[in-house]
Amino acid sequence: MQEDSARSPSYTVPCEDYVHVVEFSHFSSGIPASLLAYGGNQYVVVGTCLFQEEDTEVEGVEFNVLRAFHHELRVDSLAWSPESRLDRIPTVRLCTAAADRKLRLLTSDLQEQHEVKVMEGHTSYINHLVFEPTEGKQIASVSDDHTCRLWDLDGNETAVLRLRSPGVSVCWHPEETFKLMVAEKKGTIRFYDLVTHQAILSLDCGHCGPLMSADWCLNNTVKVGGVAGTDWLIWDITRSSYPQEKRPAHKDKARLFKWSLANENLFATTGCPGKISSQLFIHHLGHPQPVMIGSSTVGSGLSWHRTLPLCVVGGDRKLCFWMTEM
Repeated sequence: MQEDSARSPSYTVPCEDYVHVVEFSHFSSGIPASLLAYGGNQYVVVGTCLFQEEDTEVEGVEFNVLRAFHHELRVDSLAWSPESRLDRIPTVRLCTAAADRKLRLLTSDLQEQHEVKVMEGHTSYINHLVFEPTEGKQIASVSDDHTCRLWDLDGNETAVLRLRSPGVSVCWHPEETFKLMVAEKKGTIRFYDLVTHQAILSLDCGHCGPLMSADWCLNNTVKVGGVAGTDWLIWDITRSSYPQEKRPAHKDKARLFKWSLANENLFATTGCPGKISSQLFIHHLGHPQPVMIGSSTVGSGLSWHRTLPLCVVGGDRKLCFWMTEM
């Protein structure tokens, strides 16, 4: 597949500004539509998405803005709480990270009540954060300050895991909530027991450049994927601490790796945001070549839909969605 065969997005949604980060909620919203949030220079927009694949009366995509939150700084990372739901009593809760090294917990009933709680403790740039996925009462964040920190919803720091290099990604096990995966830039991925705060297992990328991003396959938790240098890497934690598979993907450098939630063999990687366009590759473990190549104007962020083989990338004044034919 050549770059000139890059596919246009299946759907696009216009935005007011440049989108730095975009995330589907991976939890049921209580209604047919999915929750989606994106962050720009001084705002976070929360909305719902419904696609024609889910409802035949929808043409393409139906995007409804529920609320725009003012955010003092550019949003660099955001995560959804499993407590966000739109049925019964609507609640939206998410957490953001910004360049002032602070986390902000945003909670709203989409009516009158709206609260922002600021959490301080990191001493350098925060690269990624995640909510504990069953009850959403804890948040984990990783930073260039060589720590992974755990927080409660009152904004208290409850634990600090010392890392040997900057933390780039953090993932929480979907059922065993005492297990946390932390990926470090130097190329090590460790799994921690949150009862003892000790590492119970580690993976190594070998010699292929700094690890930029890693993700735990939540449908099959023996699989971990990541990108380092220009390559994507897949580990099977039952077989070896070194990658089972490794392939070159992005000519310049790879930036993000995310597993599909709809199909455990499907994953996406993005290239570093370029001056003009960024590449999105969708891969299938059974295929040597990407099954789809997309391109987005200075794209950033990457997230998969909860049930469809569809992913979203942010861009210049728009969201771009790609549906994968399986």
